[in-house]
Amino acid sequence: MTLISDAWIRLGGVEFPVSRPHAFGLVIDGPASGASGDYLHDLLLKAEHRTEFLDLIDKEGLVVCKNLQTEADSYRKVRGKSSFGKLSQAEYYHHDGCSCPVKPRVVEIRLPYQKVARQVATAVAPFPAVIQAMLNALPQRLTSDAEVQQFRERFLVDVDQVPHAQTWDRIQGKVTRLVRHEMDAESCRSYFREVDQLANAYVLPWEMGESRLMVNSVQDLTKTMQHRRAYQKPRQSDEVTSNGSLVKRWTAEEA
Repeated sequence: MTLISDAWIRLGGVEFPVSRPHAFGLVIDGPASGASGDYLHDLLLKAEHRTEFLDLIDKEGLVVCKNLQTEADSYRKVRGKSSFGKLSQAEYYHHDGCSCPVKPRVVEIRLPYQKVARQVATAVAPFPAVIQAMLNALPQRLTSDAEVQQFRERFLVDVDQVPHAQTWDRIQGKVTRLVRHEMDAESCRSYFREVDQLANAYVLPWEMGESRLMVNSVQDLTKTMQHRRAYQKPRQSDEVTSNGSLVKRWTAEEA
């Protein structure tokens, strides 16, 4: 993939307009010819370009493909239910495939064309930034735990003070359990909205025909992204809102 300029890339002789609407990530708007179709499968993930495109995702952390029409059967529904009084597991920041021995390299989340728009955001943020933000956003009353205090003193000063990714997982697990057990659902959602802001998460509104491909697992976890279902406003107990459905796949393994 050749970067022609800040606004264009070329792959396989086809030019794509691109943009960077956020501090990280690359947005591909579709071929310059105006033809949409399934350019993700028919060109970007075609055998002769596949490695180059996956490397681009590794480099950028997040690649968004818009105006994409596909009938590929490798996608499966994104599941998980939230309620006024309870967060779903998807509302906490996570890597995908947490229970698998080998996590997928790339996670692709997609909003297919459908009658109902997607009202709920998906937040995507760099892994170390998420943990720092979670520690920073903790209410004072939840920082008395000795281990949490140690994490804050070491991690908020210098990421290099916590050199092992396994330790970062432990920190995140500790804080997630703390806020889940000590906060009511809406306070917890408010907390994570603050985390989104502190981590400078990508929470731009979904568009029909949009796929977001993010680095989920590489040897250096500081190069990965985490994501979560992110309600942008408090939920009401009697609220019933129609919401477009997402699908996902593990692109490097399932494409």
